[in-house]
Amino acid sequence: MSALLPEGENRLAHARGAIVPLEPVPADEVVSGIPRQGIKDLGVIGGADAGIWELRGGTVIDTETDELFIVLSGEATIELLDEGRTVEVQAGDVMRLVAGTRTRWVVPDHIRKVYVTPGDA
Repeated sequence: MSALLPEGENRLAHARGAIVPLEPVPADEVVSGIPRQGIKDLGVIGGADAGIWELRGGTVIDTETDELFIVLSGEATIELLDEGRTVEVQAGDVMRLVAGTRTRWVVPDHIRKVYVTPGDA
């Protein structure tokens, strides 16, 4: 997968309109619906990986990596299972997730976010 923003180049990427190929979410991560997800690599900056992640149509569970993300479009309800609380995110929101956090993502339509994670996360 080639990065939209390769190191050493001054480049622009249209993250809201970028084509992110979607695939079915693995069955053991699906709670409901027929969710599809995909990632488009943006590149590496200062040793951190950046990308676009999109999820459509369903509820999934995940164990997070250390991550900072900005929601570009759509919305989700993120249940922080270990903390017993819920966070609603929508376009324009910024959130930090801590590695090891167990989550349930409820996505009625779609969510698209730009994320930054430590390299090799």
